[in-house]
Amino acid sequence: MAVRVAIAGRGRPLGSPVSVWFAFRAVPFLVAGMTKLWSYTLRMRREGFEAVEDLVARDERVILSFWHRRLFMMPLAYPFRRRNAAGEVRGVAILSSDSKDGERSAATWRWFGIHAVRGTASDDGAKALVRMIQAVKQGWDFGITPDGPRGPLMALKPGTLALARKTGAWIVPVSLAFDHSFQLKTWDRMVIPFPFATCVIKYGTPYRIPPKADDAAEAVRLQREMDALETWAEGISHV
Repeated sequence: MAVRVAIAGRGRPLGSPVSVWFAFRAVPFLVAGMTKLWSYTLRMRREGFEAVEDLVARDERVILSFWHRRLFMMPLAYPFRRRNAAGEVRGVAILSSDSKDGERSAATWRWFGIHAVRGTASDDGAKALVRMIQAVKQGWDFGITPDGPRGPLMALKPGTLALARKTGAWIVPVSLAFDHSFQLKTWDRMVIPFPFATCVIKYGTPYRIPPKADDAAEAVRLQREMDALETWAEGISHV
């Protein structure tokens, strides 16, 4: 009898070998392939990228912070391939829930070279934070949607600031906008570009959280920075 594949971290079976292959291998491969082909049609430009390049050149860790509605095509904001001190390949990591949806998401992101740290901030925030800290210390950068995975929309949660404080990584607020796009009818109003649109990726000024900084003040600062980027992105979308 074939061994059933289990969800990482919880041991719950995902289903029969055939259903696992289709739902968690074939579908992610097709979705990732279609998304990559879609991205190849976009005309790209970046703003404020030099500061991020400098941090990578200095082997500093970065945390890309962006609203969930800008998630589609956000892999374009991270064009780096890095290695840790041991020479192991590293890049960017994300937090992905240890559920069936999380397994499907993690399987899709792998095709973009994105590492999934398993855990759910809403279920066990402390445990998820520990895993994220470990990933950064192992040489991974991190991509975080502070209002994910279920909202409220564009409302900052504390995970980004906690990770930055504990690791010393640089926070880089980032957004992307398209001159021709549409919105999905989802909780986050996900923004999707039309093929052959212009994609502009804008990076905010990188900064660190001082160890003894006031949490409330830092939350206000990051919320303000990300809201400003969202206002900018909306302006591009309506050109």
